[in-house]
Amino acid sequence: MGQASSQAVANGHSAAKPIGMLVAAVGVVYGDIGTSPLYTLKEVFSGGYGVPVNHDGVLGILALIFWSLIWVVSIKYMMFVLRADNQGEGGIMALTALARRAAAGHAKLRTLLVVCGLIGAALFYGDSMITPAISVLSAIEGLGLAFDGIDHWVVPLSLIVLVALFLIQRHGTARIGILFGPIMVTWFLVLGALGVYGISQHPEVLQAMNPVWGVRFFMVHPGMGVTILGAVVLALTGAEALYADMGHFGRKPIARAWFILVLPALVLNYFGQGALLLGDPEAARNPFYLLAPSWALIPLVGLSTMATVIASQAVISGAFSLTRQAIQLGYIPRMHIQHTSSAEQGQIYIGAVNWALMVGVILLVIGFESSGALASAYGVAVTGTMLMTTILVSAVMLLLWKWPPILAVPVLLGFLLVDGLYFAANVPKIIQGGAFPVIAGIALFVLMTTWKRGKQLLVERLDEGGLPLPIFISSIRVQPPHRVQGTAVFLTARPDAVPHALLHNLLHNQVLHEQVVLLTVVYEDIPRVPPQRRFDVDSYGEGFFRVILHFGFTDEPDVPEALKLCHLDDLNFSPMRTTYFLSRETVIASKLEGMARWRELLFAFMLKNANGNLRFFNLPLNRVIELGTQVEM
Repeated sequence: MGQASSQAVANGHSAAKPIGMLVAAVGVVYGDIGTSPLYTLKEVFSGGYGVPVNHDGVLGILALIFWSLIWVVSIKYMMFVLRADNQGEGGIMALTALARRAAAGHAKLRTLLVVCGLIGAALFYGDSMITPAISVLSAIEGLGLAFDGIDHWVVPLSLIVLVALFLIQRHGTARIGILFGPIMVTWFLVLGALGVYGISQHPEVLQAMNPVWGVRFFMVHPGMGVTILGAVVLALTGAEALYADMGHFGRKPIARAWFILVLPALVLNYFGQGALLLGDPEAARNPFYLLAPSWALIPLVGLSTMATVIASQAVISGAFSLTRQAIQLGYIPRMHIQHTSSAEQGQIYIGAVNWALMVGVILLVIGFESSGALASAYGVAVTGTMLMTTILVSAVMLLLWKWPPILAVPVLLGFLLVDGLYFAANVPKIIQGGAFPVIAGIALFVLMTTWKRGKQLLVERLDEGGLPLPIFISSIRVQPPHRVQGTAVFLTARPDAVPHALLHNLLHNQVLHEQVVLLTVVYEDIPRVPPQRRFDVDSYGEGFFRVILHFGFTDEPDVPEALKLCHLDDLNFSPMRTTYFLSRETVIASKLEGMARWRELLFAFMLKNANGNLRFFNLPLNRVIELGTQVEM
């Protein structure tokens, strides 16, 4: 989501061209929800839920879909969630940072909100695997209607398309990104045209706009009512993309694209498929493709494949964006982030995430073999993330915006009720094949919490043997060591204590540089920190300085570039006079109080394989000295 949107902006769309921004938003933000008509009604009527393909059944389901789109997307996301921007940025991690700031004075609530954010982020990764698999499978399955005996080729062809998509990620998608908008606009126009064609055959289907049909469906089928929401929610997949891509497009283009093009096209297509089912109940096996005239089937399969590839690209790029934000906020080990565009900072590629997603997608396609079977696994991750978003937004509305509870609480309860019903309807899917995203989410949640807690314990262990900086400087005055020319920069998590690398250097080399800088990098709960607020500098005398660099969770942490902003006469950060000293800790699991031993071993493994400070902070290779130390956890 995030990077694909960047490429749209990078390719010439700007605030001065509202039409261009609207087209770009359509191409990036709505790929996922825009391909939902491929499989939603097919799953509802052919997925084993027992929904009767008759007049009342069709109108009842259409009413549920229509009012779900209105309540969840049009009202919840457009009117409320999109307003919860973190300096213009959206997405579950940006919202978590905002909620964490809102609950600054409530420690337990702050912890609870962070846990909700991490759960939502973990489930998003599960969604990032399922979306490409189910979307491409559902598109390729249209070939089975056009050519007899080709069904056994659906899985191999889907794998070829998906593997090719993951292989091109490292090269960036800026060149093809310019096509995303026009292709998706064409897709939504085709959806609308097919819908109008179907509705013209049975106009009575428009009665489903009356919510009474949805209520009647629940009354006539009380046992099936909540359960069927597990299939209806497929029409809402991708709603999180509206929020996640807000930082690249802004709220207005996203909202305008939804109300002007996307919502009408989706509603028309769903109602067109419903009209087809009123006339031919047998079409329930694939109402999307059977809605099209026979001559348009092959072109429609081609267009569907392109649309699902774009939807998949958006989710993959969103996983890259989410990972970078989580790294900056300290919840995921540092990874190598490759920039695929020299013009747009948002264009990134993270190899570890890309290959992990590819393996997960391949296993899903091979394991489930069809979009119908995969739909049983879909929804758990989506509804879980939506529920966590609602909880976080509730905290922001009440604590940060300070909305009157008499106005906010009824609305928030309505959101929580609907999201809770959708999530409850998807819980049974866990034993029907939906365990995959849940297991993936649990594993990622454990990894993120272990990394965060492990880093905290590591700092505490290092502090136990740390030497306070004032005492150290006093000893330097009494017994001054030999000073050499240049500036030494010691990266440390605690600016008030002497870094271990400094003590080791003094112990072994018996020298200090003329200027000694204790550098601490701090990540704020905001997307970007302006240059004028980038650094704080304190002088301790004897050539010692404390420098704190502030970065946002979307900033590029380029330390040498940031230090150029420190215009002080006593400090000289010229490249050939500056040496960076890093400390690399090796963690040894022990019986000390902290985490469970298996978590300590897990943290030690992650720390060993994390990307080092040298590459992460863009330090010059020939000006870095790394000193190691062992720490018992």
